[in-house]
Amino acid sequence: MRVGILGGTFDPIHLGHLVAAEEVRCALNLDRVLFVPAGQPPHKKSSGVSAAIHRVRMVELAIASNAYFELSIVDVDRPGRSYTVETLDILHRQLGPSAELHFIAGMDSLLELMTWREPNRLIGLCRLAVVNRPPYPGVDLQLLDRQLPGISRRVDLVRMPGIYISSSELQKRVADGLPIRYLVPDTVERYLREAGLYLPAAREQ
Repeated sequence: MRVGILGGTFDPIHLGHLVAAEEVRCALNLDRVLFVPAGQPPHKKSSGVSAAIHRVRMVELAIASNAYFELSIVDVDRPGRSYTVETLDILHRQLGPSAELHFIAGMDSLLELMTWREPNRLIGLCRLAVVNRPPYPGVDLQLLDRQLPGISRRVDLVRMPGIYISSSELQKRVADGLPIRYLVPDTVERYLREAGLYLPAAREQ
C-alpha cells in the first residue's frame, strides 16, 4: 500500500494543498493521501494558530469530494509539538509494515530539511515527494547529499501547476475584507466565515 502524507497547519487549507496532493497521488500512483493537520506546529507560535477543531473541520470539508483523500488526526490527538519524524513513526505503527509512506513537501521544505528534527531518521521512514511550486526553482540533490547522505535516493520530484497561494495571505485577505473565492473550496470559505475566523477581532482574542 502506497500512502501519501500531507501535513500542515491548514489554517486554512486551500486549493494549492489539494492540487499538490492530487498531482503527487497521480504521479506516484498512490493508493490514498492522508491529510494530517498539525496539533502544535513547531515553527509557529500557538497563539497565532486557529484552534485545531476549526482546522480539522476545514480539512474534512475540503477533501470530502475526493475518495482518495482521508483525514488523520494523529497529530491533533497527541500532546506536545507536531514533529514530522514522530508523526511518521506513529503512522507506520497504525498502517502496518506493508505501508510505503510518501511525505509530500514543497521545495522550500526540502531545502530546510536539515533544520527539522532527526532528518536522518526521517528519510529512513519515508520517501519525500517534493512538489516544485513557485517561486522555488530546482534543487541540487548532490549538494543536499553532502549534507544528508542518501537523501537523493529518497526524493521523488513532482511538478505541479503554477499555483501560489499561502494560508497567511488568505488570513490577511479575510481580515482586510478581500475575496478568497476560488482560492479555497466553497465549503471551506463558508465555514471560516460562519466561524468568524481571521477577522481582526478574532485575532486579538
